[in-house]
Amino acid sequence: MRTPPPKLHLVSEHFDIVILGGGLNGAALASALRNGPHSIALVEPHPPAPLGPDTIWDSRIYAYSPGNVEWLQSIGGWGDPVRAQAVYAMRIHGDNTGRLTFDAIDAGLPELAWIAENNRLQTALWQTLRGHPNVRLIQAPASAVTWNPGRHQLHLQDGRSLTADLLIGADGAQSWLRTQAGIGFDEEDYQHIGVVANFTTEKPHRGSAFQWFRPDGVLAYLPLPGNRISMVWSTPPQHAAELRALPAEELARRVTEAGAGTLGDLRCITPAAGFPLKRRRAHEWVRPGLALIGDAAHTVHPLAGQGVNLGFRDSRLLAEALAGGGNAGEIGRLTAYAARRMEDVASMQFTTGGLKKLFARDDGLSQALRNWGMSFANQIQPINQALTRHAVL
Repeated sequence: MRTPPPKLHLVSEHFDIVILGGGLNGAALASALRNGPHSIALVEPHPPAPLGPDTIWDSRIYAYSPGNVEWLQSIGGWGDPVRAQAVYAMRIHGDNTGRLTFDAIDAGLPELAWIAENNRLQTALWQTLRGHPNVRLIQAPASAVTWNPGRHQLHLQDGRSLTADLLIGADGAQSWLRTQAGIGFDEEDYQHIGVVANFTTEKPHRGSAFQWFRPDGVLAYLPLPGNRISMVWSTPPQHAAELRALPAEELARRVTEAGAGTLGDLRCITPAAGFPLKRRRAHEWVRPGLALIGDAAHTVHPLAGQGVNLGFRDSRLLAEALAGGGNAGEIGRLTAYAARRMEDVASMQFTTGGLKKLFARDDGLSQALRNWGMSFANQIQPINQALTRHAVL
């Protein structure tokens, strides 16, 4: 009679902190914590692929505030792999005569923001983690969570399990960990799709970003290194589908025309992609031994380009809260962290959502008021400078 093979017993491995999700926020938080007193596991089944100098431009382009770039530089995550462009001016056009310009020189700043690709920044952050003795990179999907007082247990699809004093959900707007915890969220569907594509430009952008509030949505040009831009067009689903179905030459012509030929003729260098725009806010951001950061906790309308910056400020403050050591999952410090972040997020959700709704109204009075308000803020220097300085944190 054949003897059955012995059963394999997999023992749980313990970490002080387990971060689920290795995108920008999760990788940045792991990088900020890597030299601290806690042991870290970063669980991400799809790590960034190696990138070369000729790798196609990523269509996921974000604007990073100088405050966040300074923080990323301090943790070593803003280095050679990042193709970045400084933004020196932002020129916003209302849907009539309204104009608003933010200028770094007028505000006494070296730049207003930096524009960079998602994949290159993620790769740079992962390079700070590879081979680090205090960080384990685990490339396996999670399958379940056992919620225990003191130490939660994360089960992986390959049969392993990890225990942690603190589980952190950095796994995006559709957060699996948030769902496993039974945490609900409020959601507002903006009924818009963000259509993105990259282009070369006939004229130099000189480090200027542009935004147009139009009857068909909000169009933005974000400058990239060289004569290149990233386009983001927040628009209703039917128009978004039409744009995405256009041949590259026709899409470039439409985007050139919508931007009033500001940068001359455009030429497509990446295909158009789209993503639905929604405001989300989780009902809870922290529990004993659990924290949500970035899109797992909140999302905003992209018209101010602040979604990724809010997430990085989550990572910055949570890393600061955990830097002193001790039990990482202790609810007192997690509650203090969440309280500090909620005002910033609520303010940005109110502002971006309010602007979207304001420009969606097509009656004459609303149009006159919003365009007058833009021009008024543009002419009153203290107001303009205050708005500029808030955006660069």
